[in-house]
Amino acid sequence: MASSGEKREKQSTLPSSDQKEKKRKESILDLSKYLEKTIRVKFAGGREASGILKGYDPLLNLVLDNTSEYLRDPDDPYKLIEDTRQLGLVVCRGTSVVLICPMDGMESIQNPFISQD
Repeated sequence: MASSGEKREKQSTLPSSDQKEKKRKESILDLSKYLEKTIRVKFAGGREASGILKGYDPLLNLVLDNTSEYLRDPDDPYKLIEDTRQLGLVVCRGTSVVLICPMDGMESIQNPFISQD
């Protein structure tokens, strides 16, 4: 018959392995299909950039190469202008990433909620 100390040891080892499995979280996005392709990223605070996705991790930290940042109109901070600035190789912190979209197949459309008179 096993002593109560042995039972406690067995019980304590089982939950720890279950906790390790719970701690491993899968990424909410599968970005592997966008590796080596151009993507556009929007960040908290309003900045936008596009570049070639070179790498990522489960926390959505991104590595972009040949990165261009889209500049904003000085008079209207919510409006993008045609100018960009080249940033090169960039590491984007995942906590600030708001949106990721592929550049292939993306096009701008008119806002359908604004009445066109």
